[in-house]
Amino acid sequence: MVMEHGADKTGPARDDVMKKQLRAELTADRSLRAVEERELQPAGEDQPEVARAPDTVFRGGTPFGMTEEDVGIRSELAQHLGRSIYPADKPTVINKLRRDHAPDRLVALAERLPADELYPNVQTIAESLGLATEHRRS
Repeated sequence: MVMEHGADKTGPARDDVMKKQLRAELTADRSLRAVEERELQPAGEDQPEVARAPDTVFRGGTPFGMTEEDVGIRSELAQHLGRSIYPADKPTVINKLRRDHAPDRLVALAERLPADELYPNVQTIAESLGLATEHRRS
């Protein structure tokens, strides 16, 4: 690992010493935070599991009336589409997904959208694709 310093006066020997000190600090089995309240806390036992890999099944709270798969697909669509494209038509949605290198399955879903509609948000896209959406309990 080579450290570049520009106008800094330390040489390679001093760089090695600083690197060893930093490595020791980072691998120490103790907190690195000066204020205890800022220490990261582990997830609570009552918290839902979260899928860490994109190809795994969504784990977490699912709204009433939706499946985990519906939530996962809608979340992926929202992640790749962002907020700036709305209102959007079918070609805009497909082009944005392709520009964002979205998975082919999302592009294939978007190609099933009706051509004559204007979508104000990802919720209406999900509804047009036949995905379940939240149902408010009375």
